[in-house]
Amino acid sequence: MNHAIRIGADVGGTFTDVVVMDARGGVWTHKVPSTPPDFEQAVLQAVAYLLRACGASGGAVAEVAHGTTVATNAVLERRGALTALVTTKGFRDVLELRRIRAPQMYDLFFEKPLPLVERYLRFELTERMSATGEVLTSIQESELRELKEKLEKEGVESLAVCLLHAYAFPQHEVVVGDFLRRQMPGLQISLSSEVLRERKEYERTATTVVNAYVRPVMQRYLNAMRGGLRGMGIQAPLLIVQSAGGLTPEEDAAVRPVFVLESGPAAGVLAASFMARRAGIQNVITLDIGGTTAKASMIEGGRLSYSPEYEVGASLSAGNRLVGGAGELIRAPSIDIAEVGAGGGSIAYLDRAGGLRVGPRSAGAFPGPACYGRGGTAPTVTDANVALGYIRPGALADGGVKIDPEAAARAIHDRIAAPLGMDLLQAAEGIHRIANARTMRALRAVSTERGRDPRDFVLMAFGGSGPIHAAGLAGELYIRRVLVPPLPGLFSALGLLFSGVEHHDARSCMLSGTALTAEALGTIQAEMGERMLAQFQAEGYEADQVTLSASADVRFQGQASEIRIGIGGQGSGVRDKYPTPDTRHPTPDVRALKEAFEEEHERLYGHRSDPDNPVEVVAVRLVGRAITEDYKGVIRPAERPGEMEPSRRAYFGERWGTLDTPVAPRRALSEAVEGPLLIDEYDSTTVIPPGVRARLDEDGNIVMEQGSGTGESYK
Repeated sequence: MNHAIRIGADVGGTFTDVVVMDARGGVWTHKVPSTPPDFEQAVLQAVAYLLRACGASGGAVAEVAHGTTVATNAVLERRGALTALVTTKGFRDVLELRRIRAPQMYDLFFEKPLPLVERYLRFELTERMSATGEVLTSIQESELRELKEKLEKEGVESLAVCLLHAYAFPQHEVVVGDFLRRQMPGLQISLSSEVLRERKEYERTATTVVNAYVRPVMQRYLNAMRGGLRGMGIQAPLLIVQSAGGLTPEEDAAVRPVFVLESGPAAGVLAASFMARRAGIQNVITLDIGGTTAKASMIEGGRLSYSPEYEVGASLSAGNRLVGGAGELIRAPSIDIAEVGAGGGSIAYLDRAGGLRVGPRSAGAFPGPACYGRGGTAPTVTDANVALGYIRPGALADGGVKIDPEAAARAIHDRIAAPLGMDLLQAAEGIHRIANARTMRALRAVSTERGRDPRDFVLMAFGGSGPIHAAGLAGELYIRRVLVPPLPGLFSALGLLFSGVEHHDARSCMLSGTALTAEALGTIQAEMGERMLAQFQAEGYEADQVTLSASADVRFQGQASEIRIGIGGQGSGVRDKYPTPDTRHPTPDVRALKEAFEEEHERLYGHRSDPDNPVEVVAVRLVGRAITEDYKGVIRPAERPGEMEPSRRAYFGERWGTLDTPVAPRRALSEAVEGPLLIDEYDSTTVIPPGVRARLDEDGNIVMEQGSGTGESYK
């Protein structure tokens, strides 16, 4: 092969997915079990396999786009670096105090997560900077030398520095950073003014600490990945997908890993946006069910939804303004994704009262579900779907996994069915339905809890288990149409190939009343734009290859939370050409900004404030994207050899019972058919229940539609 190829690699908790695409639209895929703790090994093995499969050399690779959960897992499993925190005297316990938030208001047994930095590793400096930039107390070099000795004594690997008011006046942080970098060159140092230049002391401190905590872990991982790629002759850029969706060079991801914590889920939403745009669909709710979690997001009016913050480690991870406090706060831009522990590997168990529960604990890649035959004995959602007949027995994913239905049945019988005195199918259906109920929390978090009616949206389902559960979940939400894209089980890896390099920046401000003017907003935008364009130029992009879009965090005066609103038609995913720094900047429309904010406030909360209550802007955000050409071809992965059983007995609930259900490949839907039907593919199975019609559209998507408006045909 002489033409260039691009590689997308997505590492999940259970499987690692790799996709290779060439300039002519050829697609090669490989799905292998993840290899914790050395997750890069699965990626490198899959890349080597696909290079042989498509007959390409390492020199033909033009780009490697990568999504990984390495940083997230380090936080969840508390496997990060030994980290210290330096802060202004009197602010040592900001991490302990957190915010006045609890995930459940009346849970008397709730315990706050322990800080990532223990108190003995939190150090104070007597420096002080005022909110207006006046130096009240200068930094003493003697204190810095004493700090150096303490850090060396404790063997600290990584340091977070977060001084008061450094979001606006970072001079003292720069002094601390410069001194310690000279004196301790092996120490990884994260300054809050380099990580997050936004007000709110806890949010800034927590985000900088997470960055420092995972930074050595991410650097070791990326070094191992780069070394393995070079061993195959691949010198192409290694780009990491950010939580906000765009790609960033590996060098930036190594220094600011906090911006790539949610990289895998973001890639799936990017792919969904691409497919929805091709299909001419404006409103989409995405459903991504993998091995560990179920994730949902919303695309409205063709635009992605973003959140300024999220939590890692909470039972429901979402940018919800009304709940929180159960995980590690990340104040970093991200695609607004709600996530719950209800994936295929989520373990089903009986609680102390004998009630059936599912998740959030997962069987992971090893030992995995009982049906994988790797020593797992706990029943999982995947085992339930095997017992219900939805997942075919035998070899899956190039033989990397072999489904043993007897092992699945045994695990469900011994742990669930027998103790509850019910038969196997009832127990399996119970696990499946409870998993659906948990997933509904994520779907509602991005729709009804945002003031949106799910009936106005199309559900796009992907991930290894998403197409199995999609029809039932659509019925619960009364969504009439479901799309299952090509390569659903590798969809996030595919999405990596549809994204360009992207950078984000934010500046805190306090503009209200007469201070909230077009000139004030424009000045902030111009300063941020010049810096961002310089960053792109350093990476090899000219100014005319970059688009910048701005948005603002807006609130009524006196409120504690903000809403993100596009400035002057920009932001919110709109790609408006932004002038280079030496030309006149467009004047923001303040009146339109205020009106858009009040409309969104009314939609979210049901009311507007009093007419005389002023609106204030507390932060300006800028997103820069390197322009990329959209892929124009149709994604049609090659059919894989192998026999397909003509039918399989599958259970569709009490109404339908067990049916001898036809099994077909995706191409069989070239003409509309009515369920029951199972579409078996290399990477997933799509379940089409009785009473649901399905067909293929021109882009190869499976389109499922219910006949009535009641939702009954999906249930």
